[in-house]
Amino acid sequence: MNTNKKILALDFDGVICDGLLEYFETSKRTYQEIWHSENSAQIEQFREPFYRLRPVVETGWEMPLLLRCLSLGISEQSIFENWHLIVENTVKTENLDPKLLGQKVDQVRDNWIKTDVNNWLSLHRLYPGIKAKINQLINQNMTIYIVSTKEGRFIKEILQQEAIIIPENQIIGKECQRKKPETLRLILKDNNTNPENMSFIEDRIEPLERVHQEADLKGINLSLATWGYNTKLTHLRAKNLGFINLLTLENFTSIS
Repeated sequence: MNTNKKILALDFDGVICDGLLEYFETSKRTYQEIWHSENSAQIEQFREPFYRLRPVVETGWEMPLLLRCLSLGISEQSIFENWHLIVENTVKTENLDPKLLGQKVDQVRDNWIKTDVNNWLSLHRLYPGIKAKINQLINQNMTIYIVSTKEGRFIKEILQQEAIIIPENQIIGKECQRKKPETLRLILKDNNTNPENMSFIEDRIEPLERVHQEADLKGINLSLATWGYNTKLTHLRAKNLGFINLLTLENFTSIS
């Protein structure tokens, strides 16, 4: 057991990268293809509500569905309070297949990248100080993994653009089709180290809770990235749970 090796596992969207501009554009293009809407201005009115509601989205296929719900007149409050039920009902009433919806989102992104990669990349912004921090940690021989529900190939494009060099086998995206606790378990095994040597930073509280529920993963340092796609209510919930650190962007980027 390597008790000296330190590992940092980072979510991507909402921790490293702010992709709200790209999410909305991808969602809009996907929406227009699925619901055959040519009225871009009508969809554009939902841009700000979409930004505010981004914390409810768990996986990419839900993004165009969020636009659909807004276009159907479902209120922001209802979406915040009952998102899972609304998703279930909308999928059923609209006769949608989440898998096909996810494939359509990825296809829209792929086509966009093929036709205008610079435009696609321009809609992604790393959070302030993140690039310098990651490069600093890499230079200090910290082993860094990206553990995300985003397709790994999209993550690689963005990191390459930003000149952040993380080995491909340490970028674990949606294509691996594993829950995050299982991915963290495999990382620990591959590195022959124990949970106390790993830190995991996420902007969603549910994956952190799921990791904590696994007996063999107790000891992993769990942090909620307060700068990501979450709310003050989520911060309060994390604080009350007691086993999740509330991490600000300033604190993360300034830790030596």
